[in-house]
Amino acid sequence: MNQNTVIHILIADDHAIVRAGLKQILADTKDIVVAAEAENGLDAIKLCRDQDCQVMLLDISLPDRSGIEVLKQVRKENPKLAVLMLSMHREDQYAIRSLKAGAAGYLNKQSAPKELVNAIRQVAKGQMYVSPALAQELARQIGEDQDRPLHETLSDREYQTLTMIASGKSVTDIANELMLSVKTVSEYRSRLLAKMKLKNSAELTHYAIKHQLVE
Repeated sequence: MNQNTVIHILIADDHAIVRAGLKQILADTKDIVVAAEAENGLDAIKLCRDQDCQVMLLDISLPDRSGIEVLKQVRKENPKLAVLMLSMHREDQYAIRSLKAGAAGYLNKQSAPKELVNAIRQVAKGQMYVSPALAQELARQIGEDQDRPLHETLSDREYQTLTMIASGKSVTDIANELMLSVKTVSEYRSRLLAKMKLKNSAELTHYAIKHQLVE
């Protein structure tokens, strides 16, 4: 990609105000153009098929499915598309999972506008974008696999179930929100309790609060 190439991006975020804010930030750049917007995961996947974009700004929390699920589907269908994950969550909560799932970078929504622009330009070139905070977290994890927290051993869906239970949602609530059966969510709950050596949801919630996995 040369200096005169225009980067076409797709923004996938369920908050209209956030999308408007991102567009405002990018309005002053000559080399970045917002080509399409999506407010849920399904629309984001469809637009990726129809639009010729180089970069996708993807919120990790969408109403119909998790951003990581969307990321995996998009990367499967369009491996050349650079996906930059956006989130209000700290880097140590979802960044590593996002990168392992194929994201080109992870950016906290509280980052400065200049950092967003630089991140888009960097991933559009086929490079990875890692913020200073994420770089520190990656460095911390090197050589610590044996001592890593139990929640890092969970699958993406199990981890999502953990955070939702810790936020006070019932199995039925989670099933409805994720469009899964109650039986499936119950299986995720059972598996994550077993992996983390916890007895019930109360202990799970205590663990999540202790490790700052929920706000």
